[in-house]
Amino acid sequence: MIYSALISCSDLARNLNNQDWVIVDCRFDLSNPEFGRQAYYKSHLPGAVYAHLEEDLSGQVTRGLSGRHPLPSAESLAVKLGNWGIDNSCQVVAYDAAGGSMAAARFWWLLKWLGHERVAVLDGGWPAWVKANLAVTSEVAAYRSRRFFPRLITGLTVDATELISGESAKEWIIIDVRSPERFRGEVEPIDPVAGHIPGAVNAPYTSNLDEDGFFLTPEELRMKYQSLLGNKPVEKTVFYCGSGVTAAHSLLALFHAGFGMARLYPGSWSEWITDPHRPVSTGQGN
Repeated sequence: MIYSALISCSDLARNLNNQDWVIVDCRFDLSNPEFGRQAYYKSHLPGAVYAHLEEDLSGQVTRGLSGRHPLPSAESLAVKLGNWGIDNSCQVVAYDAAGGSMAAARFWWLLKWLGHERVAVLDGGWPAWVKANLAVTSEVAAYRSRRFFPRLITGLTVDATELISGESAKEWIIIDVRSPERFRGEVEPIDPVAGHIPGAVNAPYTSNLDEDGFFLTPEELRMKYQSLLGNKPVEKTVFYCGSGVTAAHSLLALFHAGFGMARLYPGSWSEWITDPHRPVSTGQGN
């Protein structure tokens, strides 16, 4: 069986000893970049390797031009995947510190971008695994290096120029997954300018989860997103956030709901505001 969106703790537990599976610990905290690595060395899923959001899953920041977490190059990421024991035939499972699975969803999206279908996110993340009293270890995994050949999938991203030339909502459905107060421009704890991209609507990524931190069912997610997508194809739907990371959570939710792959604006808000000529909106309206 191929897992291409989510996987339950019980299904992963049954495959812990499968030599063709690789587990990736993606725990990360924006306010404490070393949190995830420290947590990994303390305790993690058996066989898991650690992927750092900023060192492994992002490219180099270009001040004044890029967002806070630009995409890594396909070539550099492919080398790291191979070093972690991942080739094009492996089933890969990523997990994070919570069901919100910020960096795990980013990892999932990156592998989809590289043409790898056999990748899933652990539903409920680390808390669900621990609550289920499943095996953990502090032993650092050692995988035999393999070769991963990227098959870059075009059409999964858009850039700022495309959004502007498409006259925002006239061509694209633009969905901002940040909190409502950040979308409205009432607060901005990270970036120097508050507000949102004109034409965008707000659908916080946290609303993809139930009260226990698990993803909503495909039926519930389909009902939520169908009202936003309307009659436009999913290929004309663009998600963004502060730096292109949490937006992947909603891309995963949409995929889990059966819509297919929407698009990511990788630079997101932190890149959008690097050019003072790009318009900015505030308030509730789009």
